[in-house]
Amino acid sequence: MKVLYFHQHFVTPKGAGAIRSYAMARKLVERGHSVTMVCGSAQGGTTGLAGEFVNGQRRGMVDGIDVLELNLEYSNSDGFAKRIKTFLSFAFRSVKVAMTEKYDLVFATTTPLTAGIPGILARWLRRKPFVFEVRDLWPELPKAMGVISNPIILWAMGVLEWASYRSAHRLVGLSPGIVEGIKKRGVPSERITMIPNGCDLDIFATDVEPWRPEGIADSDLMAIFAGTHGMANGLDAVLDTAAELKRRGRSDIKLLLIGNGKLKPALQERANREALDNVVFHDPVNKTRLAGLMQSTDLGMQVLANVPAFYYGTSPNKFFDYIAAGLPVLNNYPGWLAGMIEREQCGYAVPPADPKAFADALERAAADREGLKLMGTNSRALAEREFDREKLSDRWVGWLEDAFREAGR
Repeated sequence: MKVLYFHQHFVTPKGAGAIRSYAMARKLVERGHSVTMVCGSAQGGTTGLAGEFVNGQRRGMVDGIDVLELNLEYSNSDGFAKRIKTFLSFAFRSVKVAMTEKYDLVFATTTPLTAGIPGILARWLRRKPFVFEVRDLWPELPKAMGVISNPIILWAMGVLEWASYRSAHRLVGLSPGIVEGIKKRGVPSERITMIPNGCDLDIFATDVEPWRPEGIADSDLMAIFAGTHGMANGLDAVLDTAAELKRRGRSDIKLLLIGNGKLKPALQERANREALDNVVFHDPVNKTRLAGLMQSTDLGMQVLANVPAFYYGTSPNKFFDYIAAGLPVLNNYPGWLAGMIEREQCGYAVPPADPKAFADALERAAADREGLKLMGTNSRALAEREFDREKLSDRWVGWLEDAFREAGR
């Protein structure tokens, strides 16, 4: 089976970012299939290609994956209009690929929602089996966040969402809320499966050198947030907690924010203005470097803006990195992850928009290092039992193989 795989934000482990698509593509190759990955260029990421772009693209083999990279740079720091333009450019250039490449099945993953466009056309114009993966519910999430309010844009996105879901032979949702959201659009449950983000157990179990950024002592309790600094992440909650900790005189608790994003400059400016020297900012690092950092970390912070649509409708990569590294997790919003943390006793779940409760949890962690280690052991056990990337990738490939067989190919 030859799979044409569309993911605008494809990244290998040598870059900074989520590597779900890399792992899934590698599993296809391992199982005897071939895969062409169509992607764009992401700030801080790497596709594994280094040659010059010719006619707006470059192509080459990366770890057995045929990577076709379009010269479309994207950054979370880009303005709304620029991001929309990049999303649409990728979709329309991908349509040309979908209409001309030789392949047996097309797979497309969000975000953005426009990733579904080449899959829709491949299904109806070339009669190819189409599997669509939904990482976030659009337009529900941007509408709930207030990012998009124009009724015409929301209507158009709703039409595209409906067309993507109803055109796909099978769908993959990354969280319980996403699966339910797909069902509400009239898709039969037997065409949907949930395959959440996974844990890279091999990367986070490797013998790497532990390290801490400058300004964080070995004796400090270090809590880390590793991810995008954008509107959805609600990182002002971390700064609110830092201010609360400073009022309490807890200079031994440090909050590390590692990553990039549109709101990072504003967060840094606020931290400087309020003299929050217990907050440390750091540039993104690749997976190997991140594994070393997490070996010296005490606690992972799973933080999102207090938007009810997030409670069951997200599957954050950072959470799975934390538990793969054997870190307890401090979560600041209700939902499926908060319930899991409490059930598995692998961290703390605190109410949203409550810096005192957030600070209380950090103080409890600092006071009970042995209990924290036990929570970390529970985290790693959960990662191995429920979220091993190898096992989830096998399930994912099986889902595609079944779609291919059902289409009579």
